[in-house]
Amino acid sequence: MAKSSTSKVSSSKMSTKASKVLRSSSASKTAKSLAGSVLSQSRVGRR
Repeated sequence: MAKSSTSKVSSSKMSTKASKVLRSSSASKTAKSLAGSVLSQSRVGRR
């Protein structure tokens, strides 16, 4: 069987929003966890 490459990469717009959530002191723990997940899938700032 051939493996299909289905890696998902978040858009830079979503990465920007996720970054704002992580920096927010009023964001919930769940929101920050989801934002971290978005950034971990992002290629923004990676080489």
